[in-house]
Amino acid sequence: MVRLLHPLLRGTTYTRLLHLCVPVLLASVWLFIDMSRPWVPALLLIPVGLIPAVRRGEGLQARFMLTPDEPHSGISTAPSATWGDRLRTVLWLEVRMGLAAVTALMTVWLPIVAVDLASAALGTRPYDNPILRIVEPHWAYAFLVPVPLLAMYGGVVGLGKLVTAIARRLLGPSAAERLADLEERTEQLLERNRIARELHDSIGHALTVAVVQAGAARAAGDPAFTDRALGAIEETGRAALEDLDRVLGILREAERPLSSRPTLVEADRLLESARTSGAKVDAEFTGPLATVPGPVSREGYRILQEALTNVLRHAGGVPARVRVAVADGHLDLEVRNPLPAPIPGPGRGSGLRGIRERAALLGGRAHTGPDDGDWQVHVELPLG
Repeated sequence: MVRLLHPLLRGTTYTRLLHLCVPVLLASVWLFIDMSRPWVPALLLIPVGLIPAVRRGEGLQARFMLTPDEPHSGISTAPSATWGDRLRTVLWLEVRMGLAAVTALMTVWLPIVAVDLASAALGTRPYDNPILRIVEPHWAYAFLVPVPLLAMYGGVVGLGKLVTAIARRLLGPSAAERLADLEERTEQLLERNRIARELHDSIGHALTVAVVQAGAARAAGDPAFTDRALGAIEETGRAALEDLDRVLGILREAERPLSSRPTLVEADRLLESARTSGAKVDAEFTGPLATVPGPVSREGYRILQEALTNVLRHAGGVPARVRVAVADGHLDLEVRNPLPAPIPGPGRGSGLRGIRERAALLGGRAHTGPDDGDWQVHVELPLG
């Protein structure tokens, strides 16, 4: 019983009823002009529905009045882009007008029937309306008073659900709109993944350097070494804060253009950070790095950053060889270090996956894993 009465407590029930009644207000204006031809408003809706902007207005009404509590209602608010959209809008207007007529008859005559039944139960001869003809009053009519009211209640709830289902069908997104929405969501997902990789590489590198430097300074017990370690931690932390501020700025303002991100031309600071953390880095750069396209150079910087972070995190102060070459329309980046003994550490796996994702997005390829007694990160990125 409580479940049956639940729609009475929902605001959606009343907004849907209001949506059903709106066309009656428009039709009633015409009935004041000419009651002999009540079909004229339905005829006028045909050219109105062919106007592209009408679909937007009907979609907004349906979304806010039929599905106010549903963020993904399945109702489009875009104007008509094709003749199919226009014809569906015309059909929607005609159906809406028909449902409005049914709603008006139901919400007017059923309460009148209930009043007449109550009058008959009280011993008063009711008005002889065309729906109910009572010859003689009788108290037994009191048992029938709730019937038309319950019928009206069920009709209002049922018509509300029906008009919502029809709206999703006739005002729902077209195939082109669904494709555009899918592309937009894909772009948003790719952007979120890119930001996640940025934070992982930048903040992960800074924390790794800080942990390694702090541990080495405590073990060394040398004030001079401690000063150098603190300086390295400060510099790396400052760079990480800059990256964090940039990424958070992108999240706050979706239309904000990307500020300058580090490129391979600035790779020296990565190498110096790794060296001050104890790794013996031998680097070789060949080819015109300054001519590498921005997206490739920026992603190459992040790949190199993640590779050096993994060296520090999992191998410690071991010799590492870095080779970056620009030739034949490709950027070739390789980081090798001796295979360490198994060292437990957090974050295992996500950084390597990020390297492969970065390479794949640029049409390149990445190989990570053991190779001839070393651990190797080898990435090839096209410059085109």
